[in-house]
Amino acid sequence: MVKEVDEMKILVLNCGSSSIKYKLFDNERELTEGLVERIAEKGSKIKNYKQGINLMITRLLASRVIKTLDEIKAVGHRVVHGGKLSNSCIINEKVIRIIGEFSALAPLHNPANLMGIIETRKILQKAVHVAVFDTSFHQTMPERAYIYALPYEFYEKHGIRRYGFHGTSHKYVALRAAELLAKPLNKINLITCHLGAGCSITAVKHGNVIDTSMGFTPLEGLVMATRSGDIDAGILVHISKKLKINANELDRLLNEKSGLLGISGISKDFRTILAYSRKGNRRCRLALDIFCYKIKKYVGAYVAALGKVDAIVFTGGIGENNAFIRDCVSDIDCLNIKINSEKNKRFDGEEGIITRGDSRIKVLVIPTDEEKMIAIETRNLLAK
Repeated sequence: MVKEVDEMKILVLNCGSSSIKYKLFDNERELTEGLVERIAEKGSKIKNYKQGINLMITRLLASRVIKTLDEIKAVGHRVVHGGKLSNSCIINEKVIRIIGEFSALAPLHNPANLMGIIETRKILQKAVHVAVFDTSFHQTMPERAYIYALPYEFYEKHGIRRYGFHGTSHKYVALRAAELLAKPLNKINLITCHLGAGCSITAVKHGNVIDTSMGFTPLEGLVMATRSGDIDAGILVHISKKLKINANELDRLLNEKSGLLGISGISKDFRTILAYSRKGNRRCRLALDIFCYKIKKYVGAYVAALGKVDAIVFTGGIGENNAFIRDCVSDIDCLNIKINSEKNKRFDGEEGIITRGDSRIKVLVIPTDEEKMIAIETRNLLAK
């Protein structure tokens, strides 16, 4: 059984709000990858996810890495919010219903994930479809980390708690960091920083997550491209009363109009904000300062939570490709981190350790590979 699973071709789908990122694996070996973009956008020929999935299938067959669709034995789907589903699982109607129920808590992600599942199941009917949740890796958090200080029945009756997200990415880079440090994961403590359009930081103690910055939804925590991150909840009450804003308008404000875009007033793209900042734009400089300060606060908090830290890991589009951020965040005197400046500049998009040999805490850059992690999770689930 395990041998058959090891030889299985696995298609991995990562469906976004207007895109489908896909990779085809044989075991853990990547065979091909692709991206279908601008789904349902103005002027696009791809009007919906059904057309997007059909285009993906056409490209897969044209690539000649498979001769027929029957060679694809399993499909691993990235799902951002699993809610009560704590581990990867084979998709059935009940799982689809639960993913739909939690779409309101991950409005930028779950609806797209669900459309990808529905349309792919129609075409690849013989394949086993598996949901791999961004929330799964964070299930080891203790109650003190995931329970909010609300009336306890909100947790008991409505499942309101910290779930955490980007778990597939955090798990991948944690495993890879252990390999680069040549130590077992259950013997080291890590702070993993996934910094991209969405940002989160996770404290990993001996292989288990003990805390993470995102919460009940992917909105909590760090400043992000268009998401506010942590704010005083009283602000929402005040704005709602003062400006007569309803819940849907508040949701758009916090998820789509805040973060780097809201502060800078220019762009949600970190590279653009950095470029304007260097030209002297005050609000872009402020956006960068707030972005970096918030990350440093969480790193400091997780140092305290872990007690001892072996390494800090940077991943995600910003974390992997921006030496400025890595240098800024690592500049914490009490941690005695000694960055190798030349390595830091050279390691944009590369993998490795960017600290000097005498640095008490190592700093690593590890390009994430969520699709590979999803393929591994899918294979391991079926091997059982």
